Amino acid sequence: MANKSIKNSLRYFIELSYNGTAYHGWQNQPNAITVQEMLEKALSTILGKTIEIVGAGRTDTGVHATQMFAHFDSETILDTGNLSYRLNSFLPHDIAIHQIFRVKEDAHARFDATKRSYLYRIALKKNPFSIESAYFFRHSLNVDVMNEACKILFDYRDFQCFSKSNTDVKTYNCSIENAVWKQVGEELHFEISADRFLRNMVRAIVGTMIEIGWGRLQVSDLHAIIKSKSRSEAGYSVPAHGLYLTQVEYPETIKQHG
Repeated sequence: MANKSIKNSLRYFIELSYNGTAYHGWQNQPNAITVQEMLEKALSTILGKTIEIVGAGRTDTGVHATQMFAHFDSETILDTGNLSYRLNSFLPHDIAIHQIFRVKEDAHARFDATKRSYLYRIALKKNPFSIESAYFFRHSLNVDVMNEACKILFDYRDFQCFSKSNTDVKTYNCSIENAVWKQVGEELHFEISADRFLRNMVRAIVGTMIEIGWGRLQVSDLHAIIKSKSRSEAGYSVPAHGLYLTQVEYPETIKQHG
């Protein structure tokens, strides 16, 4: 397993971004191309040995990331600048390496992350140039009531109602610390940050918020939806192509100095 330290091994973090349009998500799949697979193949080819990586999380098919982290182990000290350059030359145009840096041997890309942030983009007008990067919604939305609904999210921790039903998590608790809608040009942007997210959670929250902004649900209905713990009570899951993982934060103590 890549998350177990090999004796005398060194651990490195990779910071990257990717356009998820061509991939079946982050995590390796038996019969589909994923970002993890592309990165592992590139690393293994360049370093001349099999490399397994562990990501900060797993994005679904078609979801993008402007910031993602993963870790891997090496038995030798690496020239991280040169490795970043070679990876960028080897990888396809829709995956970019930003930096590689050494961390402590027990640092973990997934478990040591303290906060994750997502952005969802909704196009308010038909735009052929954002067809793969924002969800075009044809009806007008009341942003004020959608932001009122956002405040309700801070009153709860159990978000099972927004979770994909066939998931094996031990807890549905998440601590949401930011959730807001903003109009940016001809788009609505939903920004949300939490210590962790459930599978499909952001897309289900956005779908529910759209129902509220469209007038099909009332703001107060959100209390009953969350308390129900039932995915069928919440709104629809919006398309993946408008979703971006934008930030993953870690404590400074994971870095290896010297």
